[in-house]
Amino acid sequence: MGDDPIYARIDALAEALGEPMTAWRHDMHRHPELSNREARTARKITEHLRSLNLDEVRTGIAGHGVVGVLRGGLPGDRVMALRADFDALPVKETSGVDFASTVVDEDYPGGPFPVAHACGHDCHTAMLMGAASVLTQLKAELPGTVLFVFQPAEEGPPLGEPGGAAQMEAEGALADPEPTMVYGHHVGPLPVGVIGYKVGNQYAASCTVRIVIHGKQVHGSTPWEGIDPLPVAAEVITGCGQLYRQFPASDPFTVTIGHVEDVGRFNIIGAQATLLGTIRATVEKDMAGLQDAMRRMVAGYAQAHGAAAEVDFPVEIPAVHNEPAWVEAALPTLRRVVGEDRAIAMEPGLGYDDVSVFVNKYGGLYVGLGCQEVELTPEGIVPVEGGRGMVFNHNPAFYADDAVLPIGARLHATVAVDHLTGRIQPAST
Repeated sequence: MGDDPIYARIDALAEALGEPMTAWRHDMHRHPELSNREARTARKITEHLRSLNLDEVRTGIAGHGVVGVLRGGLPGDRVMALRADFDALPVKETSGVDFASTVVDEDYPGGPFPVAHACGHDCHTAMLMGAASVLTQLKAELPGTVLFVFQPAEEGPPLGEPGGAAQMEAEGALADPEPTMVYGHHVGPLPVGVIGYKVGNQYAASCTVRIVIHGKQVHGSTPWEGIDPLPVAAEVITGCGQLYRQFPASDPFTVTIGHVEDVGRFNIIGAQATLLGTIRATVEKDMAGLQDAMRRMVAGYAQAHGAAAEVDFPVEIPAVHNEPAWVEAALPTLRRVVGEDRAIAMEPGLGYDDVSVFVNKYGGLYVGLGCQEVELTPEGIVPVEGGRGMVFNHNPAFYADDAVLPIGARLHATVAVDHLTGRIQPAST
């Protein structure tokens, strides 16, 4: 496998794109856009794909999604889908880089919000743009088809708006032709170029929790005349901690309330309070039980205060599941790119990624890719001397080293070549 000259060409082409990918990434980082509002980023992606003279570039999918189609010069039935997401987060950046975001979205629902690429989606997009450039130059040698799938709204659109991978799938983004494999990776706090993979669920199942508590509005000077929804909200938030003691799960899960809205004033007890949060479970079968426990808890607290409450779960994302056969088939390719000892098995994380909609349906693989100034030791992950250390995704100080960009492009391109030529294919299929 390692002697095939196409691998050396992929490596050289990706390395030569280091500066352009860095420029693309820095530009996106300076101009981040929230979920379902990624118009500028989509234009940049589209301009690049069209400059490559791909066979087809589809735009406006699920809002601002883009899919590029490259049909190889050799006959073949396999279809490789490479996926990257490109929305940002409502986070005020503190990374200290000279291309840091200062963007504030004044109009986003619930805002205004500072906006930053605090999850590395700018890296994902630059890598896939680079991989499209690499594979276009190898078109004559490729059997089959490559789909470059640029997905908006991975972080989740505003409630009530369709978006993300599920909406792309609903609109047939991957229907013509259908993939025979989907691949992607997510940058995070591992050493630059180290792959972390899990056989089974790589990332957790997730659902959005919405709790609406109904009270009775009254002046703050006469609380006995009304029903205050905020004590119920406070009880619910505190009570979430009790779920860890009461729910008999043997695998990791988490329950988080991240947002509270009320319609009161400093001297008015409002009629309603809304809580928004998330439940994550590394084993999907635990999700239904956790949802039931949440419903019972909320109903009990509301009844105790004479209030009423409604609980629903408006968005549910399945776990990212790496089938053992796909991991086994792909590991030689991943190790060829990053090194024999730099693809490591890890425990599943409680983060989620709606790439699961694609991977779970069509088959394939989704892994973590290290992007930070840290190193692996027998004691765990430690900072490189003089480096910035380990900073998790969604942290305002999250950072990614630009050195990861050519590695990510090489991974995309090499996985694509190996699937199209039959080197990555589970024995069962």
